[in-house]
Amino acid sequence: MILTVTLNAALDITYRLDRLHRHGGNRVGAVAERAGGKGVNVSRVLHALGQRTAVTGLAGGLTGAALRRDLAAAGLLDHLLPIDGESRRTVAVVEEQAGDTTILLEPGPVVRPGEWARFLDHLGGLLPGAAAVVFSGSLPRGVPGDAYARLVRLAHAHGVPAVLDADGEALRAALPARPAVIKPNVDELAAATGLADPVAAARSLQAAGAGAVIASLGPEGLIALTSHGGWRARPPERLAGNPTGAGDAAVAALTLGLVTGASWPDRLAEAVALSAAAVAAPLAGDFDPAVHHRLRSLVDVRPLRSQQCP
Repeated sequence: MILTVTLNAALDITYRLDRLHRHGGNRVGAVAERAGGKGVNVSRVLHALGQRTAVTGLAGGLTGAALRRDLAAAGLLDHLLPIDGESRRTVAVVEEQAGDTTILLEPGPVVRPGEWARFLDHLGGLLPGAAAVVFSGSLPRGVPGDAYARLVRLAHAHGVPAVLDADGEALRAALPARPAVIKPNVDELAAATGLADPVAAARSLQAAGAGAVIASLGPEGLIALTSHGGWRARPPERLAGNPTGAGDAAVAALTLGLVTGASWPDRLAEAVALSAAAVAAPLAGDFDPAVHHRLRSLVDVRPLRSQQCP
């Protein structure tokens, strides 16, 4: 089983319209509402791939109850810990004509110290049944800034490899705990290191403790620095759509590859194809199976041979 941890779980609301008129009224063509947060999206993708997965994290209030109902309807195993605060909502506004998406992110609840302590105990009870654990997304208020460092160490104590998708200080603080894989995007790489070159930035984060650094370059694919070498993976084409859950689909593929022991080139090809297939799907956490199947053998994966990202 692959366990995903979403400390700042959300109820995702997606508005689809032809074009967003700023400073004026907008008539929405379609609305969708579902449980979200980065870890939840990872579990959705894994579930669709036929893998055993479970969701944990923190959820509370009426919003938390709504997202838990959606998890049940989706057939996802729910181990979320109830808290008193109100879970957040996110709003994605998808403009069909331009193929652009605007995302509004609420800050989320304030987590009390006793709730955080209970979650550490709760997670400790779940880890023995996990083949890998994914920690991803923002930290809710009240959770300590080194939360991911503590969680990665807890996973290590149970012999469970940890995949981390975080940014800012939460990412930097977790590196000495030695997560097996981290997956920043190119902007997060630059912010975490102050380096403009993504390969140099990835090397810096690897030297700070990450076992492997897989950096998303958006529609340009991925770069990877691992203990077995470095690679550049490119998709065969660019796809228009909703990129909100593309990174989460890549994390799902990378984690599954970690569990199965797939070669790094195979993991990266799968991550790029699945990420592109997620862009082609209307909602975060979904992917287009036909696009995934078509692109899987067309992803170009080559060794990195220079300091610069081509």
